[in-house]
Amino acid sequence: MGAKSAQLKRPKVFRVVGLQIFVTLLIAGGCLLSGDPVLAYSSLLGGMVCSFPNLYFAWRMFRHMGAASKEVVRSFYRAEAMKFGLTVVLFALVFILVRPLNPISFFLTYAVVQSVHWLAPFIMKR
Repeated sequence: MGAKSAQLKRPKVFRVVGLQIFVTLLIAGGCLLSGDPVLAYSSLLGGMVCSFPNLYFAWRMFRHMGAASKEVVRSFYRAEAMKFGLTVVLFALVFILVRPLNPISFFLTYAVVQSVHWLAPFIMKR
């Protein structure tokens, strides 16, 4: 086996987060084309509230690739706890600071972007 086969593959999770951000921008852009800026930024915020904690988790989790399994498990639990906390804080900030907000657009975009994460294995076969 050569040196190339001994290297760890980079995780595809960053591609999933990139796809989530792309879907967010696509939905927000479509809403903006409809002529309703409140709908557009509500959608953008919904997608970002979903995508940013996932990006943080991916960055935090996969910076220990190749480390001892105990460190990887500890890092996973820390990253997941921080991801959950970041999600709660972002939801709170949006509902406290953003006026006017279209909550239907916000939650629908959040759900669609979250489903991108769930459907990623089917979307990205490689």
